[in-house]
Amino acid sequence: MIKERDKDINAYLAITEDLAMGQAEAVDKAIAAGEEIGPLAGIPTAIKDCILVDGIKCTAGSKILENYTAPYDASVIKKLKKEGAVIVGKTNMDEFAMGASTENSAYGPTKNPRDLGRVPGGSSGGSAAAVAADEIIYALGSDTGGSIRQPAGFCGVVGIKPTYGRVSRYGLMAMASSLDQIGPLAKNVEDAAEILRTIEGVDEKDSTSVPLFSRLPSIEEILESVDENSPLKGMKIGIPNEYFAEGIAPEVEKSIREAVVKMESMGAEIEGVSLPHSQYALACYYIIVPSEVSANLARYDGIKYGVSAVNSKQLTVNNLLDIYFQTRGKYLGKEVRRRIILGTYALSAGYYDAYYLRAQKVRTLVRQDFERAFEKVDILVAPTSPTTAFKIGEKADDPLQMYLADIYTVPINLAGIPAMSLPCGKDSNGLPIGLQIIGRHFDEKNIIKAGLVYEKYAGK
Repeated sequence: MIKERDKDINAYLAITEDLAMGQAEAVDKAIAAGEEIGPLAGIPTAIKDCILVDGIKCTAGSKILENYTAPYDASVIKKLKKEGAVIVGKTNMDEFAMGASTENSAYGPTKNPRDLGRVPGGSSGGSAAAVAADEIIYALGSDTGGSIRQPAGFCGVVGIKPTYGRVSRYGLMAMASSLDQIGPLAKNVEDAAEILRTIEGVDEKDSTSVPLFSRLPSIEEILESVDENSPLKGMKIGIPNEYFAEGIAPEVEKSIREAVVKMESMGAEIEGVSLPHSQYALACYYIIVPSEVSANLARYDGIKYGVSAVNSKQLTVNNLLDIYFQTRGKYLGKEVRRRIILGTYALSAGYYDAYYLRAQKVRTLVRQDFERAFEKVDILVAPTSPTTAFKIGEKADDPLQMYLADIYTVPINLAGIPAMSLPCGKDSNGLPIGLQIIGRHFDEKNIIKAGLVYEKYAGK
């Protein structure tokens, strides 16, 4: 089915048929032997192509890594394999996770299964599209500024961005190290939560993974105190005023506000809150991210790492700079080169204090806004994106408009807190609208509880 349907969608960069068959056979043998198996055993999954799977090509959607084969498993992959997961392929993505549409892949854009003329979102668009198209049960993506939640919203699936540090980043190709997080995309909240329970946990190979948090409870434990007549009773929900300002599509706002009314009818207390520094979050993000990109991608220079233009017959080499410039010019895409240049500029002498240092101070203010809000409420509810999925090519030549697609997701990454996107309706074109539920640090339990309850009772 994948091979047939994916010709139209391009969600996959590689199908790992031999690996999948071997893993499936191992699960069959375990079942035949009467061994106890976990909830993910034998369940097919797909992995975003910036997460390493031992012995499988990992390109990060870039030509510079076209022939790179992963020499080891990422920590999350080890956990999935231990549970008997069946990995069927690597999914398409914006090159090095830089983008909001999966149009920046060196291997062609992914199309939204809900409308093949539109983008699936990005940068985890391949993972979201694969789940939405029923080409897979669940997938892993990575989220630096909304790259799990925004495509989940555009494709009408569930995506969770965990608290920074809950899931190990070891084996994830770094884009912006202080923001990147691996998380699940699935068809419903229960599946996404189960996957997160599997991949979470401290890792000695990742110094940013955090040991001081409680393990995510089971679905049964999360729902044990829920009263069916008033399932959200006792939960205080904050509505950020700044997330309903100019720029949000009327149909998106209407759908989100209707979802809030439904949550109130389920017993939740609704309160308006302010996140005053959110208006600066996008500008802050696009200083910090390019700066970290500049450092993380310095290795791809044709000498230390990746494909080299030295092998090209057209290359004229007079010095090392010729190799650097021509390798990057030939094998790195426009958006990647743009961010490297911006980041190098922001970190350069004379501009570090004016740009990078100031952006980090604003990041602190953004985080403090959320901390103050969570003194009053348990979770926040907001749109995932200001619009539904836009047409392929519509924003390709306007980077600023493209960046605005992540305006409601970026602040969460800057603050390092968890958030989830789940479907809450459709616009007049039948395109999914994403509802974003945001929680305190390491309080994934409450956002999952709210998501489970909304999913179960909203239609009643």
